[in-house]
Amino acid sequence: MQIELLKCKLHMAAVTQAELWYDGSCAIDRDLVELAGLREFEKIDIYNVTNGERFHTYVILAKRGSGTISMNGAAARRVQVGDRIIIASYAQMTEEEADSFKPKLVYLDQHNGVERSSNTIPVQLAGA
Repeated sequence: MQIELLKCKLHMAAVTQAELWYDGSCAIDRDLVELAGLREFEKIDIYNVTNGERFHTYVILAKRGSGTISMNGAAARRVQVGDRIIIASYAQMTEEEADSFKPKLVYLDQHNGVERSSNTIPVQLAGA
């Protein structure tokens, strides 16, 4: 049986551009693409933390070291420059593969600089 797990994510990225008349996609700084383990043209989910929008698009490469996160085409209507988003990709694998798989989690600051990376998420505690 195949199951789908989180492969990687860029957590709390800041949208730097929204280009309605550019080919539909999400341009991401090449350094961030490589660090997260994404690929050019890979399908991604976008979760807009600022406004609650959720949608799919795909990765295109932006200039290395630029910090660019640009929503293009129809996706540009779902964001505003400055919105904080989560960019996630998923992978299908067998349950045996899933037993040892660890996702690449990259946490970003408001300028899309890397704060830290991890492959686990702490257990969420009940609110006090």
